Amino acid sequence: MRTGELGHWWRSLGGAQPSHPPLRGAHEADVAIVGGGLTGLWSAYHLARAEPSLRIVLLEGELLGFGASGRNGGWVSGFFSGPARSYERHGGRGAYLALQREMFATVGQIIEAVEQHGIEADLVHGGVLTAALGQAQAANLREEVLRAHALGLAEDDLRLLSACELAGRVRVLGASAGSFSPHVARVHPAKLVRGLARVVADLGVQIHEETRVTAIEPRLALSAGGRVAARWVIRATEGYTGALPGLRRALAPVNSSMIVTEPLSAAAWEEIGWDGCEALADGAHVYAYLQRTADGRIAIGGRGVPYRYGSRTNGRGTTPARTAAGLTERLHAMFPAARGTAIAHAWSGVLGVPRDWCVSVQADPRTGLAWAGGYVGEGVAASHLAARILRDLVLGRESELTALPWVGREPPRWEPEPLRWLGIRGLYSLYRAADRLEALSGRPSRLAGRLDALSGRA
Repeated sequence: MRTGELGHWWRSLGGAQPSHPPLRGAHEADVAIVGGGLTGLWSAYHLARAEPSLRIVLLEGELLGFGASGRNGGWVSGFFSGPARSYERHGGRGAYLALQREMFATVGQIIEAVEQHGIEADLVHGGVLTAALGQAQAANLREEVLRAHALGLAEDDLRLLSACELAGRVRVLGASAGSFSPHVARVHPAKLVRGLARVVADLGVQIHEETRVTAIEPRLALSAGGRVAARWVIRATEGYTGALPGLRRALAPVNSSMIVTEPLSAAAWEEIGWDGCEALADGAHVYAYLQRTADGRIAIGGRGVPYRYGSRTNGRGTTPARTAAGLTERLHAMFPAARGTAIAHAWSGVLGVPRDWCVSVQADPRTGLAWAGGYVGEGVAASHLAARILRDLVLGRESELTALPWVGREPPRWEPEPLRWLGIRGLYSLYRAADRLEALSGRPSRLAGRLDALSGRA
């Protein structure tokens, strides 16, 4: 089993090499974008299409898609992080549902863009399944679906499945119930990044890789090799935001790890099913997320070592052996038919988590500083909507998008160390304890509810 590097997605494409030169010298632009992941690329895409005359410079510290955009589980999800009450408090009654409807539509818009530009990204719009493993997870799942319906989601948006209905789609050992939503698609993350980068470059955006921005100031992005003065500077750094001066406590870089199998045999797939290639999750509090890849593998991810002291990031994605072993055990428990298939690769990456778990988009015309992020691991689609909001804010357009409750939020800062380390590591330890208690008792854990309230997740 290989570990680290950029992960299986890039390895399946023969690796990743820079294709754009580092920044050298002083430059001027209308918009400078710091960060070459999906937020940065989609922002460049939407701005360039809306105003082709704009001079747009995109700066990436490593390679395009080096961070979560090229390491994720490949879910184009119409769902997003943060409790509904937080968005309603900021945007007023109905704000959460309006945002949710826009996110559902965003999945279709990404599919349209991929098809329009001929991006081969293994995209399948199959929806998402959640498999409740045991009675406690089934009760939690029923409560989750009821809450969603109370907020205004329809049965067609999210519905419960019986054990038999779930097994008709995918056979997960021990599943007692499930749920289904059509508002998710599967994608190969690195293929999406590479294809979108090609489109953005063709639109005239000036891209510089291996250009680590050391500071962002009003209308200025600074790096060791040069600087860009711009009317607008967009920060699209997500889990790597803490490396910038003054932003150590803005977003916590929380680690997520993945493994991927070698291709499964035809007999194994016959036993498992999963012909619709839906995204798949279990119902645990520390949940696992999976996809069936286009070449017949299973990729599964989840939290390993959730946080490193001082908001440090493990850039090369080395995965501890115990984390890979834990994910392998989870995979085999769900799909015994996969036991005979070797694990091909393990990797890790960081995602940006705000203190209140809510996404934010901001743009200040006084300073020319704008940013979007805090997706809590659901940024493949959320970055597209955030980028469209940034487009309208930067261009000074009032729209239905700029009225959404992501806009203008000021999330609270994380606690200083060692409180941040103790809090995040302790939170995930207690969630794991809640999962163990539920597996033993067969009943939902009160501990998990208290943790949701304490952390701000619910």
